[in-house]
Order: sequence, then C-alpha cells, then structure tokens
Amino acid sequence: MMPSADTRLAVEESVHQYRNHFNIDGITSSPWLPVPGGSINQTYRVNLGQSFLFIKLHQAKYISMFEAEATGLQALCDAAVIRVPEVYACACDDTHSWLVMEYIALSPHNGASEKRFAEQLASMHACMGESFGWFCDNTIGSTPQVNTISTDWVSFYRKQRLGYQLKLANQHGFSTSLQDKGERLMADLHIFFESYKACPALLHGDLWSGNHAVDSHGNPVIFDPAVYYGDRETDVAMTELFGGMSRDFYAVYHDVYPLDAGYQVRKVLYNLYHILNHANLFGGAYAQQAEAMMDQLLVEC
Repeated sequence: MMPSADTRLAVEESVHQYRNHFNIDGITSSPWLPVPGGSINQTYRVNLGQSFLFIKLHQAKYISMFEAEATGLQALCDAAVIRVPEVYACACDDTHSWLVMEYIALSPHNGASEKRFAEQLASMHACMGESFGWFCDNTIGSTPQVNTISTDWVSFYRKQRLGYQLKLANQHGFSTSLQDKGERLMADLHIFFESYKACPALLHGDLWSGNHAVDSHGNPVIFDPAVYYGDRETDVAMTELFGGMSRDFYAVYHDVYPLDAGYQVRKVLYNLYHILNHANLFGGAYAQQAEAMMDQLLVEC
C-alpha cells in the first residue's frame, strides 16, 4: 500500500538539500515498493531512476526512535570502518515520522566477507569512548534502551540492561522465580568481572544476523543499530545468539583483537539481556530460556 500523496510530498521536502544528489521529484511520482525491514516499521524502496531510497515510516510519535537510529548510524559512519547506509532525512509531520536512507542491495555473507567483517568489527571496537552509555536513549527492537552515562560498567549493566528488562518482566507478570534469580544474579554481577576490565568500545548494540550483510562489492554493511559505548564482548556475543557466524569469523576477530578467556561465560550474561528483551516483546519460550540462562550463570557464581 502506497502512503498518501501528502506523506510522500512531506518526505520529498525533508530531503530537499539532496536535490542535486538524486531525482527528488521521483519520491512523489514513483511507486513505493514495500520491502522487508523488520516488524516495527513500514519500509519501502523508492526507485529514482539512477538510484534508490530506503524509507522507514511510522506514526509521528515515534520520531525520537528514528532520531536515535539516525544518530547511531552517523556515529558508526564517522568511525569510518564498516559501511552503513547514508542518512538523508529524519523528520515528521502531524501523522507520520520517517527515516530516509541510502538503499543498499544486500546479500548474505560468504567466507571472504565474514573474515573482512571480523577485521572491521575488531577495528570498530577499538574506537573508545570516555564512559559507558550514550548521550541519548535509543531502542532495542521496540523496547526503550536506557543509556545514561556511567563510569562503571558493572553498575551500568546491572541497572540499565538487566535491571531494566527485569522490571519490564515483572510488569508483564512473568514467574517470581525469574525475578528471584535475576535479583540474585545482579547482586553477584561483579564476580564475572573480578579478573576482567571492560572498556567503553563503540558498539552496534543489536548485532544479530538480521542486522548485517554484504553489498554488491563484497563489503560488509551494518544497519538498524542500538549504538552505545560498552564492553565489546556484548556485540561479539550477539553474533552468536541468532544464527551465528563461521569459526573463521571468530578466529579472525580474535587474531585482530583477542578476547579474554572469560568471554565464554560472559557471553551468556550478555545475551541474557537480549533474551529477556525478547521475552518482554514476544513472551512464550523466551522467558523459560532466560531462566535457564540465569541458572547457568548462577552456577558459575
């Protein structure tokens, strides 16, 4: 279903500064082809003749979500390590908000691109901030992700990651055993960092297999970020959560930027955040999976 003429005209006006970059008039006259882009937004590809646009559309009240995504994409772009879609506009009117980006034709990884991605991701993780967090909150899926600046990673992860998700789980009425185990785990969180010091690395923040791919030239591309500065192990861990990468990917990453031996335990801790988020978003077996992960971590404690 094509958005209304008023919406298409508003989108066109929001990218007027790119009039010489591509045929802006084509935004209103060209068909908006619905394309896959997740379950949260309406997503479209617009053919402008010599180029394409990728447009995310939602209700006007979601403009802050798009603004945070645009800011995150720009930060990843500024790192100049891994390709990200160029952002052309982020705006809203009375009814809709939108994010207009460069359209990149994507393909799955192959062996060569996985190795290149591993090298680039390790280099991106070498981009360090002064503290943990981010100057604004963003979203993980459709869930708010709180990024209040902190100088202490353990307290940041306890309060703004696990604690926030457990609070939502309590509101959703999940089992008391999930809450009890979560509280015990947060109390003992420091144990996982007794011989390891996390550094505030630039993170994609939501690096599952659906948020990275390869362009037509074999260059890795990352998108749909939830950017903040945090322990780089969180990004690496999430690449293992839904689908995973080849052994070569992890071997190359480790060669470029070696992982601490404790990663094998902490990756469960870091992926617990995402499983709790999935439980809060989708319910079902994710809550049981989260509790099983807590059991595993409490044994480690």
